[in-house]
Amino acid sequence: MLNRRHIRIKLLQAFYAFFQSDNQDILKGEKEFMHSMDRIYDLYIYMILLFVAIKRQAMIQVEEAKRPTYLQKDPNALSSRFIDNLLLQQLEESDQLQKLSDKRKVSWVGDVENDLVKKLYRSIYTSPAYIKILESSFEDFVSDKNLLLQLFKDEICNFSLLHHFFEEKSIYWQDDLDHVASMVIKTLKSGDEFGEINILPLWKEDEEEYAKELFRQAIKQKDENDQIMQSYSKNWESDRLAKMDSLLMNLAMTEVRVFSSIPVKVTMNEYIEISKFYSTPKSNKFINGLLDKIFDDFKKSGKVKKVGRGLIE
Repeated sequence: MLNRRHIRIKLLQAFYAFFQSDNQDILKGEKEFMHSMDRIYDLYIYMILLFVAIKRQAMIQVEEAKRPTYLQKDPNALSSRFIDNLLLQQLEESDQLQKLSDKRKVSWVGDVENDLVKKLYRSIYTSPAYIKILESSFEDFVSDKNLLLQLFKDEICNFSLLHHFFEEKSIYWQDDLDHVASMVIKTLKSGDEFGEINILPLWKEDEEEYAKELFRQAIKQKDENDQIMQSYSKNWESDRLAKMDSLLMNLAMTEVRVFSSIPVKVTMNEYIEISKFYSTPKSNKFINGLLDKIFDDFKKSGKVKKVGRGLIE
C-alpha cells in the first residue's frame, strides 16, 4: 500500500509536470497523475509474479538436468528445495494474484521477459541466500518464508538488470522501486500457513481521495499561494526561488488549509524531509523558516481549521 510520504512525492512530480507542460486542464492533469499512481500497482504485481517465474525457471533447470547429455556443473541446481518452498507454492496458487495478472495484463511471458528471468536465475542460484534454501533440511512454513524473504532482500531486488527492465517499462518507476520492494516484503511477511497470501491493495481507505483533492486544490490555489510566499520573502522573485521549493511549499500550504485532520507539524515535517531529496541542499532550512512564519500567521488569522486536539500545533 502507498504511504502518505510516497503519495506526496508522486504529487510533487505530477504538480511539477503539470506546470512544466503549461497544461490548463486540471481534469487531464489529474487523469495523468492517477495513471502514474495506478502504474505503481503494475510494478508491484510484476515483482510478486517474479517469484513464480523464477520457480518455473528452476523447474526447467531440474528437467534439463535429467537428460543424459546434460553436463551438471552445479549439484545444488538439482535440488528441489527451492521449488518446494511452501510460501512460493502459496504465491503460485494464489487466485487473487492470477486474477490481477490477467486483469492488468502483467506477466513474465515474452522473449525479453524470459531472457531476464534466466539471467536472474543464473545470478541467484549460486548466491549464499539461494544455497541456504537448498540446504534447508525440512519443510517448515515460517522457515521457508524467512529464507525466501532473505533471497529477495539480498539478491532479487538488487539485480541491476531488473532495475533496467523496469525503467524501460515506465519512466515513473525509477522512484517507485524502493517503496514497491517494501510492499513486496510486507506481502511475503503476511504469508500464513493456514491462509492465503495477502496481496495488498494500492491504496489505504480514503488515500485515493486525499491524493486527488490535494492535486486539484494545489493547482487552484497556486496563484494565491505564490502571492503569500512573495509577501513573506524579501526581494523574492520567481526566477530566483528554486522551482521545486516553490512547488513543495505550495503543496504544504494547500494541505494545511484543506485537510482538517492532518496536524500542521506533520505536514511541515513531511515536506521538509521530501525537500532533502528533491530540491537544493539548502532548501530544507529555507522551506522550514518560510513555512514556519506562514503557518504561524495562518493559525492566528484562522485560515487553518483542524479537527481534533493538538492538530493545529
